[in-house]
Amino acid sequence: MTYCLGMLLDRGIAMMSDTRTNAGVDNISTFRQMTIWEVPGERSITLMSAGNLATTQAVVSLLDERTKAPDDRDPTLLAVPSMFQAARLIADTLRDVISEHEQSGQTAASGFSATLLIAGQIKGGPPRLFLIYPEGNFIEAGTDTPFFQIGETKYGRPILVRAYDPKFEFSDAMRLLLVSFDSTVKANLSVGAPFDYHFYEADSLRTGLTGRIEAEDPRFLSISQGWGEALKNALESLPNFEFETEAD
Repeated sequence: MTYCLGMLLDRGIAMMSDTRTNAGVDNISTFRQMTIWEVPGERSITLMSAGNLATTQAVVSLLDERTKAPDDRDPTLLAVPSMFQAARLIADTLRDVISEHEQSGQTAASGFSATLLIAGQIKGGPPRLFLIYPEGNFIEAGTDTPFFQIGETKYGRPILVRAYDPKFEFSDAMRLLLVSFDSTVKANLSVGAPFDYHFYEADSLRTGLTGRIEAEDPRFLSISQGWGEALKNALESLPNFEFETEAD
């Protein structure tokens, strides 16, 4: 399992993914779950993946190979005219990969399911964020649903629902992302650092702020410890619960 999160902001798009995959507690590995394609000044597209590693790596490899050997009959991520078409292309590729695995008779304990997030901007259109399901259908983030999560989503969601603000600066969004990921890590061993991030600036049409947060990063540790202390202080500040006494 893994955890990936994308958020639409007035300033652009904030994205983060962990790097943990596992096939049991004794078989944990680190793999990058975030891939970026760009044509500076024309487009920037980020893909994050959760699910069966063989499936997600096959999808990324196929998409990448097609950009290096384009076929006029089949547009690539570097040639599609809109983010909607990019989402359709990735959704079709995911569906085809899963179908190929199933038709070949392969089996796996976790199945060949995968879920993807695609975010970015192509010249002539706005920044957009899509959630792609294993079946190949997808939905788009908007005002009512401004962020998407995939993978181990439940533990990091409460803070997003309460604290998300589209007016966030990237530094504010980074704090929210790290708290969401820290909450998930604390609750589930299948998610862990390092975390990869990409903060895309709207209308820049190029890769934005990218990097990796290690488990020992002092900035992450400071936020993690500060959040834990803030929760304890908040709990202590709440009014005491008064039990009703039974009538004689």
